[in-house]
Amino acid sequence: MKACCFYGKNDLRVTEIEKPTPGADEVLIKVMACGVCGTDVHIFCGDEGCFPTPEGTVLGHEFAGVVEEVGAEVKGLRPGDRVCVDPNQLCGKCYYCRSGIGHFCEEMRGIGTGVNGGFAEYCAVPQSQAYRFSEKTSFEAAAMTEPVACCMHGIDLCDISCGDTVAVIGGGMIGMIMLQLAKLSGAGKLIMLEPVAEKREIAVKLGADLVIDPISENAKEILEANGIHRISCVIECVGKPATMSQAIDLAGKKSVVMMFGLTAPDDTIPVKPFEIFKKEITLKASFINPYTQKRALELIESGKINVTDIVYDRVEMEKLPEILSDAALRAKGKFIILPHEKEQ
Repeated sequence: MKACCFYGKNDLRVTEIEKPTPGADEVLIKVMACGVCGTDVHIFCGDEGCFPTPEGTVLGHEFAGVVEEVGAEVKGLRPGDRVCVDPNQLCGKCYYCRSGIGHFCEEMRGIGTGVNGGFAEYCAVPQSQAYRFSEKTSFEAAAMTEPVACCMHGIDLCDISCGDTVAVIGGGMIGMIMLQLAKLSGAGKLIMLEPVAEKREIAVKLGADLVIDPISENAKEILEANGIHRISCVIECVGKPATMSQAIDLAGKKSVVMMFGLTAPDDTIPVKPFEIFKKEITLKASFINPYTQKRALELIESGKINVTDIVYDRVEMEKLPEILSDAALRAKGKFIILPHEKEQ
């Protein structure tokens, strides 16, 4: 079968590998859609993602497809079922799993990061990681369950109250999901900071009350002109030191700054403890998607969150190396890989 395999820094190859055979507790999925994530970019560029990535690993952890075959011990799933995948399999035995914080599992198995994932025609996953969805939801939308689940954990940590003013920095897929989740959490006013005009337009469509171009406009002056006295939560979704610092700067008194964007491992930011003290800012971060996959899928199935209008393009697998190596291309928006493009 055809797959995209990682062989080292800046070395991703579309090649032929053996089609997997499902184990006793596994299902074989015919992958119909797989999203390109910032973590894929970090791995491709030689930075460690959430887990080490062995040479030869098939990347791709945001995917959905059709069950083609089930193992002898699988119950509750059968060939023909439409499923999405939670890529983070917990061991259930270590200190963290037994303490109710399993997303820090010491033996976690990362599908698409540590073991073969969804940038392939087929992928075998444990039944525990497959979530069935209905015909009314597209494969593309279901593939976005994992990023929505990650964002849902982050939004839970933001402690947003009804009527709060929330700012989101970065209008990529993650920022657009966060914008909608903040709205669903009761935010009274939503602000999006994003330099690309087309993305600002999408943000307005998805519920932003105010959009700002942080490159050509003075954010603080615009906030003041619009009568915004205090931002109670700032969610950084870019993953750059400059925007992390900007989030702290824009945060109001008694606020939360959610540093959601994934930086390079050695990145640092200057922090003035006195500023944190004076404004009583709480700095938070969010790690993967603990116990939120089912909630995220139910939200997508409900139609209350839009995850398709913020996809930039759907392309064949051969385009993936170019996407990961071209920052300007990635800046256009979210890409979805279609391993079986001709069958879509």
